[in-house]
Amino acid sequence: MPTTSLRIPTPDGQSDAFAAFPDGGERHPGVLLYTDAFGVRPVLEEMARELAGHGYYVLVPNLYYRNGPAPVVELPEHIGEEDRPALIAELMPLMVAHTTERILSDADAYLAFLTTRPEVSAGPVAVIGYCIGGAYAMRTAAAHPDQVAAVAGFHPGPLVTDAPDSPHRLVSTVTAEVHLGISEKDQAAEAPTELYQALDAAGVSHTTEIYPDTAHGFTMSDTDAFNQAALRRHWDRLLPLLGRTLTKS
Repeated sequence: MPTTSLRIPTPDGQSDAFAAFPDGGERHPGVLLYTDAFGVRPVLEEMARELAGHGYYVLVPNLYYRNGPAPVVELPEHIGEEDRPALIAELMPLMVAHTTERILSDADAYLAFLTTRPEVSAGPVAVIGYCIGGAYAMRTAAAHPDQVAAVAGFHPGPLVTDAPDSPHRLVSTVTAEVHLGISEKDQAAEAPTELYQALDAAGVSHTTEIYPDTAHGFTMSDTDAFNQAALRRHWDRLLPLLGRTLTKS
């Protein structure tokens, strides 16, 4: 499975990124993958390879590139519950600094880069997000309804906030099909009622599923939250979504 390290031009510099794609020199549908709060690391690269093996070009940018190349903080090989508070405290200023304006500016750059890669076929793309990346994925779909045909968010970050530009207030422009995989333990935080109401009111085609016996972060095999059965379910939902919405050659 070919992989490569890339640098994506943005208005604020260059974002380092990882990409995986099928071998053979053909063109394939593009997928933009937003990481969780801990950023680009081996587990995300392996997930990108897995997805690429099903016929997609997968681009995984470093969300924190303004603060340096990934990983921007030192991460243990396995992120235990005892590690999480200190890591989140270190990353929180970076997440706060990653404003909506920056998210959308970066999304413009990522999609422009992705859709002009010689390995990527013409047509719509999908955007996937884990944890905070779920909110970024929704914002990207709302800002680019003509390009994004599928959105998937797993154990997503805040999709409903008090802010005027909360993701749930933007879904009226979403034309993509949406799937949200919600952790059972944190379902009230990950998918409040207001989100369902906003999606329904906007006429967005969507499914929201509670993943049983899971906590926030259940797809990430390098954390204590990992749940193998839930990861399999995540693939069982994600791959058909992409198959329905993206055109393969």
